[in-house]
Amino acid sequence: MEEFIVEVLETEDMDNAIDEIMIRYGQEILQLVYSYVKNKGLAEDLTQEIFIKCYKALPTYSGKSKLRTWLWRIAINHCKDYLKSWYYKNVMITDQEPVKSKTKKEMIEQAVIQKEEGDELIAAIMMLPIKYREVIYLFYYEDLPIKEIAHLTDTGENTVKTRLKRAKELLKKRLEV
Repeated sequence: MEEFIVEVLETEDMDNAIDEIMIRYGQEILQLVYSYVKNKGLAEDLTQEIFIKCYKALPTYSGKSKLRTWLWRIAINHCKDYLKSWYYKNVMITDQEPVKSKTKKEMIEQAVIQKEEGDELIAAIMMLPIKYREVIYLFYYEDLPIKEIAHLTDTGENTVKTRLKRAKELLKKRLEV
């Protein structure tokens, strides 16, 4: 698939290339962005902005790294920039989805689901500081090697290892309570 995208880039058919990139990596990028901002609507908006950046930067893609790595680097930088922005720090973000009234059966099912260990783990991960959350996500959910995580996060391999260790310690404390 990546070879096809590179071939399309060589023919300078950027519209076709971005379509293929969005199909191939769209869900991954959305999940990555959500792990940073913890808001579905905002994650969708930021993902669109990331693909716009990608489209504009496609002519500069040199092929020195995998396309996926290049795209993830854009996404991570965009998320970090957003989290540092005035807007994020000064405007309260609310989820605009309307609250539906639920039946008693749905409420019971939801309560059971929320008590499952997987949900507790995800909730605990989402409460971690971003530097720990990103390495946990990239290592365990995306199965990336430490070397690639170091490259994506612009840190050293030992820093990634230390953050993984510290994140696991924090998760253990939170889940033991």
